[in-house]
Amino acid sequence: MSAEFIAGIVVFVLAAFVGFEVIAKVPRTLHTPLMSGANAISGITIVGAVIAAATGTGVLAGILGFLAVTFAMINVIGGFLVTDRMLEMFKKIPGKR
Repeated sequence: MSAEFIAGIVVFVLAAFVGFEVIAKVPRTLHTPLMSGANAISGITIVGAVIAAATGTGVLAGILGFLAVTFAMINVIGGFLVTDRMLEMFKKIPGKR
């Protein structure tokens, strides 16, 4: 294994730990706004995946690019569906005070 690969794995593991600690400390009332922001950031991921798929050469690059776009779209669509469902819970029911 190369030194760059090991460094990439170390950064990934540290980012996973930091991300878990940050998310674990978020109060429940802030999850909906944070999810909306995360969905917007995931839209940027789609743009990056499309660029990566377009600039890659070879069959493997095409397959990985397609998978990247597919998973990014699933993330965005699922996130917006969950956010919409959570916001429905806060709407007032007509006829009730």
